[in-house]
Amino acid sequence: MFKLSGIAAAAVSINLAAGVGLAAAAQADPAAGYPSRPIRLIVPYPPGGSVDFTAREVAAKLTEAWGQQVVIDNRGGAGSTLGHGLAAKAAPDGYTLLLGTSAGLVVAPSLGVKVSYDPLKDFASVGHAVNAPFGMTLHASVPAKNVKEFIDVAKAQPGKFNFGSPGTGTPNHLGGELLKALAGINIVHVPYKGGGPALTDLLAGQLHMMFAGLPQTWPHVKGGRVKIVAVGHPTRTRAAPDLAPVSDTVPGFNNTSWYGLLAPAGTPRAIVNKINAEMNKALASAEFEKRLLAQGVEPESSTPQGMHDKIKSESTRWRKVIKDAGISVDAML
Repeated sequence: MFKLSGIAAAAVSINLAAGVGLAAAAQADPAAGYPSRPIRLIVPYPPGGSVDFTAREVAAKLTEAWGQQVVIDNRGGAGSTLGHGLAAKAAPDGYTLLLGTSAGLVVAPSLGVKVSYDPLKDFASVGHAVNAPFGMTLHASVPAKNVKEFIDVAKAQPGKFNFGSPGTGTPNHLGGELLKALAGINIVHVPYKGGGPALTDLLAGQLHMMFAGLPQTWPHVKGGRVKIVAVGHPTRTRAAPDLAPVSDTVPGFNNTSWYGLLAPAGTPRAIVNKINAEMNKALASAEFEKRLLAQGVEPESSTPQGMHDKIKSESTRWRKVIKDAGISVDAML
């Protein structure tokens, strides 16, 4: 039998010990070699729009930082709940991520829509990414230049004014219901099958008011067909700094869509923290912020726990709005 010399045997022992030590270290810190292959980022909407744009911007930054491709996987359908469900069932290894939205994480579950996931239990929150504030948009014929004047004319003529939305139970609709409840006004909801048809009727004067995305309405403000009198976000936004928030007139009003990064539940905390740190670094970049603001979305970072807490608090808030307004899943069918 071949026998190692004393020196050779000692060297082998050292190498084996080193290998065992490296393996133990890798097991203790699963983020040490992460990522070692491409990452899939599920976007719960078709290509185009602010959700897809935000995902592609985040993916580009993570790809640049890690040298591993972050591949966009658009999985639209069922009001964004399809994509959320796919992400919840993925392997919890850090190689499948989700750009989750308030619509899929908060609004649909709060309405009682049957979804295949639990927003708090089936995801590991990574971090908040952006806010997408709505503009309170009036047709040019409405005799009001600000929120107070609109409330005054609505109170003077109950039931005369209407507001549109892309459909019952959408964040746009819930914003109108929240305004009705907090301001004590009677305005009539008109649901549409999508934001495009609703905006078309607003421009034509068939609708009086709508909580609409800022990028979609800005060109028409310049054309004089509509006027944006406030933003739904509770504070002034960097995307539209000249617009006062509705909450200045109606305390407690908050109607802002938002998107955040999540992973399947069980994803190692070290990997979650590594992704969070890199994403927050990107969100702090002036160039990155400029690109997002141009699309009407405002970057906002958080810790993983902060994102988890946001889902929880927003769910509580919107469940109350939905209950008080008497909105149900049946009304959406």
